[in-house]
Amino acid sequence: MAASYGFLSTHPPTQCGLATFNSALAAHLTAGGATSGVVRVTTANDDQRAGPGVEHTWSAGKVAGWRDAVAVLNAYDVAIVQHEYGIYPGTDGADVLPLLRRLTAPSIVVLHTVLSQPTAGQKSLLEQVVVAAGAVVTMTETARDRLLIGYRVDPAKVWVIPHGAADHAAADHAAVPAPSHPRPHLLTWGLLGPGKGIEWMLRALTHLRDLDPAPTYTVAGRTHPKVLAHHGEAYRASLHVLGGLLGVSDAVTYQPIYRDQTALSSLIRSADVVVLPYDSREQVTSGVLIEAVAAGVPVIATPFPHAVELLSDGTGLLVPHQDPDALAAAIRRILTEPGLAAHLASRARPLSPTLRWPAVAAHYDELAHRLITTGASAVTAAPA
Repeated sequence: MAASYGFLSTHPPTQCGLATFNSALAAHLTAGGATSGVVRVTTANDDQRAGPGVEHTWSAGKVAGWRDAVAVLNAYDVAIVQHEYGIYPGTDGADVLPLLRRLTAPSIVVLHTVLSQPTAGQKSLLEQVVVAAGAVVTMTETARDRLLIGYRVDPAKVWVIPHGAADHAAADHAAVPAPSHPRPHLLTWGLLGPGKGIEWMLRALTHLRDLDPAPTYTVAGRTHPKVLAHHGEAYRASLHVLGGLLGVSDAVTYQPIYRDQTALSSLIRSADVVVLPYDSREQVTSGVLIEAVAAGVPVIATPFPHAVELLSDGTGLLVPHQDPDALAAAIRRILTEPGLAAHLASRARPLSPTLRWPAVAAHYDELAHRLITTGASAVTAAPA
């Protein structure tokens, strides 16, 4: 029997990774006709219009807004709650906690961030979230290990289910041809802001000008809404200035737009190399990384935790943080070393089916039915 699902998260038309994740998970969990409804969390800067599937909006400015949200979620068999510090009202998003405690429906809390060095408040909050949840999902083994080692939590509640990815070979995506590029095409996409590491890629391009033809580099994505609210377009402007000073501006294209999944798939398939030069040493989940690997495009990344877990076996290339020489050397290898790009794609190919959304949604559905069977208490064991 199909379960009904209530979702709590940011959600389109909000344009962020969490909203995109929740939208995709909801679509695939209900593809067989299961009923669902979304409680959308918004800030004052969000487009407040409710999109398809949104049953209720929890505005950050509403005092005790969780009360109305919990009433909506309790109408479903299972509540799936996306957790990220700061998306809910209260210090570190603490208002999600009374909601979880008052849910009568079993809950699955999806952890998008597990910090290795949280503040005392962040640590306490996450520990209480795990206590209140029926089950908790991390998207990598690294995040699960970090949670079990650094926090006081019940290991039996913690499941590992990967971040989902689109099927880039599917007919609806393949029908939109990938744009052709006369020169090798390097790509970074996602919301833009300090820490994205684009400045290191600009410096790396200066070491690749001798290639014939020299590569081009696309930076796709709008500025992160929180960065835009506090700092405007200062980071993007600094990249334009740096590119001019380095003499690589003619090789770089900035595309500050939000793409739907079909358009994004076309862009990904146009890339010869996806480059993730992130400064972060904390990131345990990257939807961009998952999408690139699932698409079979060679990936070069700095050793943030998710990249180490997914690429260390030869699925991609890892380079040190903030090292343009190493970035350039890795790009040069993929573009010039015979057979390397094909080898990386072959290493990624067996992973792709397990990362696509239908497979990921099936794991959530299995977990949901276990919770329904056992009630709101935790399942007895996480999967191998």
